[in-house]
Amino acid sequence: MDRSPKVLNLPSLLPYVFYMNSALNAKGIILQAFEQFRLKSCVNFKPRGSEYHFISAQKNRGCSSHVGRSSKYGQPLSIGNYCDHIGIVEHEFLHALGIWHEQSRYDRDEYVTIVWKNIRRGHERNFVKVSPHYSTTLGFPYDYSSVLHYSETSFSKGEGPTIITKQPEYQKIIGQRLEMSPQDALMLNKLYGCKKSISFMEHCNFDNQRLCGMSRCTKSFVGGWKRRKTVIGGPYSDFTNLGKTDVDYFMKMLTASGQEGDTARLESREMTPSRKCSVQCLQFYYYHSGNESDQLNVWMRVYRDERNPNGTLHHMGQITGSHWMPYHVPLNATKTFQVEFEVRKGAGQSTGGFSIDDINLSETECPHHTWQIKDFENLLTTSDINTVVYSPRYYSPEGYAYQIAIYLREMLFGVYVRLVSGKYDDQLQWPYHHRQVTIQLLDQNPHTQQRMSKQISITTEPSLQDDYDSWNNPRKVGMLENRGDKSFYVNPAVGYLKFLTLTQLKHREFLKGGNICFLITMQGEPSNPDAIFLFYQWSTSDNIELG
Repeated sequence: MDRSPKVLNLPSLLPYVFYMNSALNAKGIILQAFEQFRLKSCVNFKPRGSEYHFISAQKNRGCSSHVGRSSKYGQPLSIGNYCDHIGIVEHEFLHALGIWHEQSRYDRDEYVTIVWKNIRRGHERNFVKVSPHYSTTLGFPYDYSSVLHYSETSFSKGEGPTIITKQPEYQKIIGQRLEMSPQDALMLNKLYGCKKSISFMEHCNFDNQRLCGMSRCTKSFVGGWKRRKTVIGGPYSDFTNLGKTDVDYFMKMLTASGQEGDTARLESREMTPSRKCSVQCLQFYYYHSGNESDQLNVWMRVYRDERNPNGTLHHMGQITGSHWMPYHVPLNATKTFQVEFEVRKGAGQSTGGFSIDDINLSETECPHHTWQIKDFENLLTTSDINTVVYSPRYYSPEGYAYQIAIYLREMLFGVYVRLVSGKYDDQLQWPYHHRQVTIQLLDQNPHTQQRMSKQISITTEPSLQDDYDSWNNPRKVGMLENRGDKSFYVNPAVGYLKFLTLTQLKHREFLKGGNICFLITMQGEPSNPDAIFLFYQWSTSDNIELG
């Protein structure tokens, strides 16, 4: 295999440490980035034992990393101020894994023009092409969407762009820092000889008649689960491509016939967890057009040993809804298991039923909350400037209440989080420090490994004195707010004024069927065994891979 000399013979399991000056928010985001590498590749990270070669994640000046393995006893990788975003973290770790900037490819002049006169003096070296003697394209085409590509104004002295794409439609695409692109992941997998990823388990969109190895079982229902392109009364198309191609299908279970209590099941193939963490997340989209008393239940059948060949069923969730909506079910299988989707007919009359599409299963944690906003583009462009849309009141696993706030500004929007009073406030410890809330605008690509979502993480660190009251008890430091027939105390909101523009919103599949979806998680200080720390004294200089 054609490999860059700097990564030749490197294992896909990389030891690392956190340098003691690493910020809490950065630590959490680095751990999130590791999960993305595990989801999309065979590259894994482990806490350093006695290895000579390891990555030392530090808070130095700026965002930087050497390309490939360059030193023993801790190779520094800097996640400095304003670098704590998952796309930037992935960018730097991809460098450490041996991949150069996209615009450094030796064939880049066929795809971009470097405007040397606009580059700040002293930074010209960042735009030098890398010789094919020291790098490789691995046969992949030029990727304008790569997380390793500079933006059009990178290192500009303010007199115009430093990079102009030969294809104008990509001029505003280059420099994205959402996540690694699908081709970034493919290149990483080819570079390290990956046959499969670490945490990904299953994807199914039902476009193939084999149904991804799923089987159907009915009890009294006529017909059972059926593969459909459209259904009278809805849904009128699948969710994968919204009916734009001839091979778009979903699974439908009609509840118009049958008796109360009749059931029909759709069973996945048997799967065996491979990670020690014993967590899985089942994601899918569903559509409910039947009677409100009809039920869609998710079961997990666990096969513990040969003495119980039929396994043990565990009820994991019950679902209702009236349009294509995302749903996440956390699982905790330690042995071989199956997932079963069961429709149970209720007491009332029905003219519809349940539909499901775009199933993804991975050995990762599920988000704590899912917030879907309908008809978002119209809401954004027609609302008064600074209109605020609030999420429902959510609770962290510890019982702290909070809300997400979306500030609408016509052509862009901001995302904030605020603590609000809740039912457990008098039982909790205050102030609410050392937690991290992650708000992800989901790229609704049907395949979880192809997604490039937009997310921010905000940490309630006590060192942020200006925000101190934002993390104290809302009943003591907040303001009373009346919303309809409800009154509660709210703290000042903390977040980002410019989260995404309307143009960026349309780039990926953030808007799908007119709707957007936020995934929200509130976590404490990393208890992950991967999170270990090291104190060393380093003396490093800026290098060509800065940024």
